[in-house]
Amino acid sequence: METILIIEDDAKLAGLLSAYLSKYDYRTILIDDFLNVLEAFKASAAGLVLLDVNLPKYDGYYWCRQIRQISLCPILFISARDSGMDQVMALENGGDDYITKPFHYEVVLAKIRSHLRRAYGSYAQTQGERTLHSGALTLYPERYTIRYAGESMELTQKESILMEALLLKEGRVVSREKLLDLMWEDQHFIDDNTLNVYITRVRRKLKDLGAGEVVETVRGAGYRLNVPGEAP
Repeated sequence: METILIIEDDAKLAGLLSAYLSKYDYRTILIDDFLNVLEAFKASAAGLVLLDVNLPKYDGYYWCRQIRQISLCPILFISARDSGMDQVMALENGGDDYITKPFHYEVVLAKIRSHLRRAYGSYAQTQGERTLHSGALTLYPERYTIRYAGESMELTQKESILMEALLLKEGRVVSREKLLDLMWEDQHFIDDNTLNVYITRVRRKLKDLGAGEVVETVRGAGYRLNVPGEAP
């Protein structure tokens, strides 16, 4: 039974979410101490987090960053804020998805199932660890880790999916539609700018590793990965 941590200060909504998810055999934990969210997360052993943006004292973006320092579990924001910038902020601070209130519980359930499949699904469990290589670049999809020229950096789940797609077709164009389909099964709920955010985040991490500008935008088509053959 997977555990879901609900970080929502609207007690009625949190209770309704908990009751709904419990019907589908999810164990839920609700937080009532919003000054010690990180400690509650550590104690919960949660496999997924539902996180509101508007919280007492510190907002959801802050707590998402704190959780990301110790875990790569899926974090789904739930918020009444519906602007594109709020969604960008959620992703920039380490979130994996963004659900606006009011929402249909069926949509929340579908997104939870989708993220849990991608994070812990049986298709991700292989005999031995998978690695993908190109030049001096190595991706460890099950670890959400990328390595270049001896230096490593952690990725989020979706950043890892994005890098895997580009590495599998290295030197060839991967369309935006293909990437959206791989990263979000219910992509009609995703703002088009969301993919741009992830591309920017991946480019920044690759640059920080010293890989430079290896993710190329092919205007009107998609993206292409070109990695130097030798480590610098």
